[in-house]
Amino acid sequence: MRAAGDALMTQARRNAERRGRRSEMLSALWLQLRGWRILDQRARTAAGELDLVARRGQVLAFIEVKHRASLDAALIAVTPYQKRRLLRAASLWRSRHGALAALQPRFDVIAWPEQGWPRHIKGAFMIETDDLAGLI
Repeated sequence: MRAAGDALMTQARRNAERRGRRSEMLSALWLQLRGWRILDQRARTAAGELDLVARRGQVLAFIEVKHRASLDAALIAVTPYQKRRLLRAASLWRSRHGALAALQPRFDVIAWPEQGWPRHIKGAFMIETDDLAGLI
């Protein structure tokens, strides 16, 4: 009986992974239509993965994509722990892309509810002054 439950969880996890990848792909296309240049997708660093890295003008946005039942649930899914991980991952990503050092870093969230259109929350969380040193 346990094996059947494990198989169901595995299938649920696979479905969630597929939904997340689709949301990331659609977010990248959606941003491009709004004038953003996608620099990286699913960027892996030692600190973790960045869903999207995009540039528009002098802004370098590190974008977390969340697909949840509601917009509120998507925003709540970006926990304080995840924010710290994203900050470290962004710092590592920028250290490998020195030519972009002059751009203003920003952390955004694209929230995809089950019903309706996505919402791009610009500056979804702030960078603390002490943390900024790691990004410059």
